[in-house]
Amino acid sequence: MMVIVVWALLSWFPGAYQSRLGRLISKLVVPYIRLFDFIPTLGGLSFSPLVAILVLSLAQYGVAALQSITIQFIG
Repeated sequence: MMVIVVWALLSWFPGAYQSRLGRLISKLVVPYIRLFDFIPTLGGLSFSPLVAILVLSLAQYGVAALQSITIQFIG
C-alpha cells in the first residue's frame, strides 16, 4: 500500500517517473493499477490508486480473518 502512495506522490514532481526509483516503483505498481482503469477520472484526478489501496486493505483483513478462523479450528 505504501508503494502505491509513493507512486501517486511521484506525480507531483516533474520527471520523477523517469528517475531510477520512479521506474522501479512504476514497474511494481502500474500492472496492479491497470486492473482499476475502468474507474473514470473526475476533473483530471484518477481514483484508481485509492480503490487499489482499498482492495488491498480488504484482502489483508480477509486473510487475517481466515487465519484466525483456521487457528480456532486447529487449536
